[in-house]
Amino acid sequence: QVQLVESGGGSVQAGGSLRLSCAASGRTGGDVRTYYMYWFRQVPGQEREFVARISWDGTSTRFADFVKGRFTISVDSGENTVYLRVTDLKPGDTAAYYCASGSPGATPDYWGRGTQVTVSS
Repeated sequence: QVQLVESGGGSVQAGGSLRLSCAASGRTGGDVRTYYMYWFRQVPGQEREFVARISWDGTSTRFADFVKGRFTISVDSGENTVYLRVTDLKPGDTAAYYCASGSPGATPDYWGRGTQVTVSS
């Protein structure tokens, strides 16, 4: 089992920035190191949508089109932590942001409980 705990959410004004963290614990070695680490977000009443993902060695990243260079994803493999730096936030970025982990190309197996980001205009 892999446990994921997100932190770093909050309330900011449009144009502001946050750094979201996802700390992984439990089974973090072996084949888990081949997993991708993901960030998704969800607004109540809407489907969860992909935001970004990174490999544990940090060499492979991918972002949703709506990110448009505003977000960066990074990993500290020694601390088993993945970060999502979100900048130039817009009210449309308001959502609960979730960290997830899973094999490349498959639906993530493990999910955190989320951290709320609220952006006011």
